[in-house]
Amino acid sequence: MSELNLLYTDVEDDLRASVHALLSDQCDPVAVTRIYDGDRSIVPPLRRALGHDLGLAGLLVAEERGGAGASAREAAVVLEEFGRFAAPVPFLTSAVIGAIALEGSAGDLLDRFAEGSTTLALVLPFTQTSWGAIPIVEPGHTVRSVAGALEADVLLVPVQVDGRIALAAVASDEAQIVPVSSLDMTRQLADITVRSTGEIVVPDAEAALRKALLFGAGLLASEQLGVARWCLEETVSYLKVRRQFGRVVGGFMALKHRLADLYTEVESAAAAARYAAATLGDGDGDGDADAEVAVALAQAYCSQVAVHAAEEAVQLHGGIGMTWEHPAHLYLKKAKADQIGLGTPGAHRAHLATLINIEE
Repeated sequence: MSELNLLYTDVEDDLRASVHALLSDQCDPVAVTRIYDGDRSIVPPLRRALGHDLGLAGLLVAEERGGAGASAREAAVVLEEFGRFAAPVPFLTSAVIGAIALEGSAGDLLDRFAEGSTTLALVLPFTQTSWGAIPIVEPGHTVRSVAGALEADVLLVPVQVDGRIALAAVASDEAQIVPVSSLDMTRQLADITVRSTGEIVVPDAEAALRKALLFGAGLLASEQLGVARWCLEETVSYLKVRRQFGRVVGGFMALKHRLADLYTEVESAAAAARYAAATLGDGDGDGDADAEVAVALAQAYCSQVAVHAAEEAVQLHGGIGMTWEHPAHLYLKKAKADQIGLGTPGAHRAHLATLINIEE
């Protein structure tokens, strides 16, 4: 592999600015919090604006299929901003995992998806890892804890055909989708029961599915980085103005040390997340040992940092950090839910040990 540049390019900076501006205008924390009361009215317009207006739905789709032909590096920048705003959009599950799973498909499904008119969801538990056994879905069988299904128009279902894992496309209205109460309601999970196998869109799909899950885990680290950055920056800003005992709270040495430690963790997480994105973007991510190592490292570390940053944000905001009105709880919930998404930190550490041949 060639030497990787982890610095952000001008294209990535411009993309970040566009996404940041749109989210600043349309992703108000108050509206996001209302999702926990059952009001998901923010989701459809936000999804349309990001997927269709900005063209993010087809970001990773090849240009010859109607997409932007971007790499994992650009997708990582987008996910950093989604983490920063706790945005309730299915970009990770649809534009990353779904799109990559469909890369080698025939027919027009991927082309329609690239236009922004279709949203995808892979019918696997959100805890599924790229190296684990991929469960086959039979008609009438219920798959639990599927992410992105509530917003999906088409469900991508792993089925067995002639002894191989294939990928079938099933319209969402042809399946029973039961929402479940989730810790992170910005990525609400659902239990899905498929009534029919649907149309086979990828006849030999195991490699594509593993690649999609690998990209998903690697880029989830960028979302976790965005969560951690928001928590650190908001906490520092708050402690600069909050006064206690006649002085600014941020002046207390004990708090300075905690923030310095957290800053170091977040910057280290940035390096790990950027390395994973750059490694995935440098090759095809399919069977690439460097990419697998980078993803396992990023997930094992970034998921822990996001949780720690969110916990510190809640605690260091004092009483207001414990209230429903303050958005800190959105980030703590997202960080804790992401911590088990696409493999727990422990699972990724164990997988990393096998990848680099560390014996017990």
